[in-house]
Amino acid sequence: MQAVLEALVEPRRRDILRLVRDAELPAGAIAARFPDVARPTVSQHLRVLRGAGLVTERRDGTRRLYRAQPDALGELRAFVEDFWDARLAMIKAIAEEEP
Repeated sequence: MQAVLEALVEPRRRDILRLVRDAELPAGAIAARFPDVARPTVSQHLRVLRGAGLVTERRDGTRRLYRAQPDALGELRAFVEDFWDARLAMIKAIAEEEP
């Protein structure tokens, strides 16, 4: 979960993850969405996301295609759900207490 959190701290990485959430995209198309960022920087972001297991990379000739791996968010999701489920249960218990 640590690697996932560290990868998601950077806003551009979250943007990249959103781009490849529903469709596989080549690195060039991803970089084109960030004209203010140097292409090597986008490549570095993709490496971090891949290292955290948040995206997969597939080679097609000379192109590298990226797609999100939602399962990589499973541990983080379970943690957040557990946290909120516990809080909601506490709120429910307080609300149901008789005055």
